[in-house]
Amino acid sequence: MNRTKIIEGGAERKAVDTEGLQQMLMSGRKTAVEIGTAAEARIQVGRRVLWNVDKVQRYLDAISE
Repeated sequence: MNRTKIIEGGAERKAVDTEGLQQMLMSGRKTAVEIGTAAEARIQVGRRVLWNVDKVQRYLDAISE
């Protein structure tokens, strides 16, 4: 199976993989998955897991107030 190409910069993303979520949150894998799960942002497509960026952003805004 071929690895998905990573596209740098450009347009804002609607969904990211777990590695992208880690980079977005500047955290480790465990913390990123915990935040994504708490935000109910998990999207599963086959075996691939993506995270809805908008839901994560709204969740972070809500808990930071």
